[in-house]
Amino acid sequence: MYYSSVNNSDDSKQYLGGDLLSREFDFAVVGNVGIDTNVYLQGEEIDFSREANFTENMDNIGQAGGYTALGFARLGMRTSFIGYIGDDVMGKWIRSEFRGIGIDDSGFMIDPAGTSRSVNIMNSSGLRKNFYDGKTHMNLHPPQEKYLPILRESRAVHFHIPNWARYLLKPAAAAGSILSCDLQDVTDINDPYRADFIKSCRILFLSAVNHESPVPVISAILNSLPDRIVIAGMGSRGVALGNNEGIRFFPAIESGSPVVDTNGAGDSLAVGFLTSYVVQGLDLEESVMRGQTAARHACSLKGNSVNLITMAELDGRAGCFKSP
Repeated sequence: MYYSSVNNSDDSKQYLGGDLLSREFDFAVVGNVGIDTNVYLQGEEIDFSREANFTENMDNIGQAGGYTALGFARLGMRTSFIGYIGDDVMGKWIRSEFRGIGIDDSGFMIDPAGTSRSVNIMNSSGLRKNFYDGKTHMNLHPPQEKYLPILRESRAVHFHIPNWARYLLKPAAAAGSILSCDLQDVTDINDPYRADFIKSCRILFLSAVNHESPVPVISAILNSLPDRIVIAGMGSRGVALGNNEGIRFFPAIESGSPVVDTNGAGDSLAVGFLTSYVVQGLDLEESVMRGQTAARHACSLKGNSVNLITMAELDGRAGCFKSP
């Protein structure tokens, strides 16, 4: 059985009423956090003809849940995080950074296999190939006492898609929270793994990296669930926005800074959009633009998830960037 958290109105002002304003947190982030090792190549490809390759290797807090929680906090949002870390040095690093920026860490749980890891091979254009080790996230079952108090005190809950997160969809909807989800790099919209998240969350984000055009994917969602808002990131091609009024395209913005690292860009798109649309009550178009601004800023940061865009920077830059 699936649950929908909000009504069919597209007016963002609906999100500002009721008891939501009195809740402790603006956003709860549900997802994986871990340590990313980014390997920056000097060229476009790995030279497998040589055993030794000279690269720049950097570690930072990352993965979808990590970038999203840090992004909300950098924008001044009251943020809580629900997810797993290991009882290890890397888990302690994550907890310390989250506490330092003001993210509530009462939703941290321990994965007995340790803290999740990713290795990202980055070429000189900022493009990446990801190698992900989610430890035991496919088999974890979070205890209710860890997440129910947070869900009940959160205006909005942004989901990522580790397997254990699906157990929180029904409680989050029952709490009356606004539900959103990042579906990541969708290949098949009928993928049963993502079905719970699509049917439970009103605002959906996805990467169109696997599609020449995002239109078929967005249309498939809207044909069965017309009240959804779907935002598809297309990298250098911009963003597509779909809702019950149709599908619109927004060209990529150019800041003048080089693209050095695309890690966290999609997460920043979601953070900028949700903060603008859900909390600030801005319209869809302006919210997309501010999401793009946050994403473009993330692309200028090399191996760095702690200097994501601030609200002052977002306010100052949004509307100033131009289409290339």
